Amino acid sequence: MHVVLGATGKTGSVAAEKLLANGKEVRVIGRDAQRLDKFKAQGAQVAIADATDSAALTKAFARAAAAYVMIPPNIASPDPLSYSARVTDSIVSAIQANGVPYAVVLSSFGADKAQKTGPVVGLHQLEKKLEAIPDLNALFLRAGYFMENLLPQVGVIKSFGNMAGPVKGDLPLPMIATRDIGATAAAALLQLDFTGKISRELQGPLNVTYDEAAKVIGLAIGKPGLRYMQLPGMQLKPFLVQMGMSAKVADLVLEMSDALNSGHMRALEPRSPQNSTPTTLETFVADVFAPQYRGEAAHAYSPT
Repeated sequence: MHVVLGATGKTGSVAAEKLLANGKEVRVIGRDAQRLDKFKAQGAQVAIADATDSAALTKAFARAAAAYVMIPPNIASPDPLSYSARVTDSIVSAIQANGVPYAVVLSSFGADKAQKTGPVVGLHQLEKKLEAIPDLNALFLRAGYFMENLLPQVGVIKSFGNMAGPVKGDLPLPMIATRDIGATAAAALLQLDFTGKISRELQGPLNVTYDEAAKVIGLAIGKPGLRYMQLPGMQLKPFLVQMGMSAKVADLVLEMSDALNSGHMRALEPRSPQNSTPTTLETFVADVFAPQYRGEAAHAYSPT
């Protein structure tokens, strides 16, 4: 049995679909039964559980030979680090109670740092808690900067005519499409060829700056002169709150941006075929960003 936590999310959904396509027995875990129906139709078992509910999660992990685990985002949480601590404690309890031997973990570059990385601090804590489970084999996928982080720029462009954010425009970022993370997680769960506790960075196909992203996006949406402007974090905080973030979540996002700008949060591995993934920014923009900008459904794709 393979269990997938966060199966309705961007990475978990891809992992679950690929496991099912390979004939694996899969149990998908989420809070919304209706959103899990598509997996049930493909033969998956469904478990309804909140990630902070240790008892429900422990039940959902029953008979698991391997698990995909992550901290489901909760941008409205008034105390996000406390929320992530509750989730990580529940995950650890569920794995220990069921003696789960393998876990593939959604982490992030910057998870090597214990502080001053915003929400990534929660992933550092998750890694440390899982490292303390003696018999667990855990693969920490330290993913790069999600290309999906560009999607709020749809509203920025429509409101102001250009892109804007707290990250330096000329800062190279290891941008990655979440679908590639899910595909990598599924491959690891199919092979189960890792032992002990190991980390693996996923850096996307190449580093991209926000200035470069603006050029790619501008061409795709018919605004070839589109530019990116770096703005002070405190100027951006009201916009983040308007997007649905709590004030504390917004503060953590801005702290992460500062960590990126200063180099405190950065990829540690040299780029290699093992940590590079296939989906280019141009493909992501064509498949996801541009359709969202135009108010259309994202293009269908087959995860690699």
